[in-house]
Amino acid sequence: MPTLAGALGRPILLVGGKGGVGKTTVAAGVALEAAAAGRRTLLVSTDPAHSAGDALGVSLGPRPTQVEDRLWALELDPESETDRYMDEVRSRIEEAAPPRLMNEIESQLEAARGSPGAEEAAVFDRFTRILDAAEYDRIVFDTAPSGHTLRLLSLPEAMTGWLDSLVSRRRKLGALGKMWRNVAGEAAGGDAQGGDAVLEALEERRDRFKRSRSILVDPQQTSFVFVTLAERLPILETHRIMTALAAHAIPVGGVIVNQVLPAETSDPFLRRRREMEALHLADIRNRFGDWPIGYLPLVDDDPVGAAGLTGLLGRLRPAQLEEA
Repeated sequence: MPTLAGALGRPILLVGGKGGVGKTTVAAGVALEAAAAGRRTLLVSTDPAHSAGDALGVSLGPRPTQVEDRLWALELDPESETDRYMDEVRSRIEEAAPPRLMNEIESQLEAARGSPGAEEAAVFDRFTRILDAAEYDRIVFDTAPSGHTLRLLSLPEAMTGWLDSLVSRRRKLGALGKMWRNVAGEAAGGDAQGGDAVLEALEERRDRFKRSRSILVDPQQTSFVFVTLAERLPILETHRIMTALAAHAIPVGGVIVNQVLPAETSDPFLRRRREMEALHLADIRNRFGDWPIGYLPLVDDDPVGAAGLTGLLGRLRPAQLEEA
């Protein structure tokens, strides 16, 4: 069986789980360890409720900020990404559309900006650009809660097919325009020698999405590691999204159970909690036994900043912890 350490060491690591289970802490800890090992590392938060900056003790924005030697971090902001995405679409259209149509095009773009899925499409576009970058040895994603992440990771398949269709239609339209210019000559208008800016943009985006898809499904490059608690609801949600990701061929690398109680305690309340936790740990072994499982103990401090997060993975224990 592949090891959890191997999964955590993949060039592209996605860390996910239900809100509040500690995925941001784990993602930041992995990123710090990678940077300390000499690898240029980028930590990316795709969670709209950003806490990566809080975990690292720094202020982050949508552009990479250097946090430590060889470690950069950013928080993707859906609203600013949507603005950037729509500006790019507008500039592409302006290159190809007659000026008399721009007022109507502006109205359509404003309507599109507020439509369902617009922010997710914009974040996904930036997500693929980050995956396409060659300047980092490792990229660690602190992902959004499960539903958001599943939609994000399912977009490469859906949008690649859609873009293939648009490219095909645009090529046919270009061929028809070329035929008309050959027949009508100068009366046809247009630039017979010029390139098709819209077609070029569609092909660039389609090819980038295909590259992203190939990276995401390659188990030698990518791993998705889940963080959960030994509690009913986080376990059920983790199981659901792991099953869903399998349908999209996203390689799951393992599960980290966070905040495991100490095996020995004289406190009656903690003993009862430990008994309940043991049932949930058994459920975790049953549900996730096909993947590596690691355990992080409950600690009495709040790991914040490089000093608090460094060495976090040194606390990670294999399965025997639950039986101690």
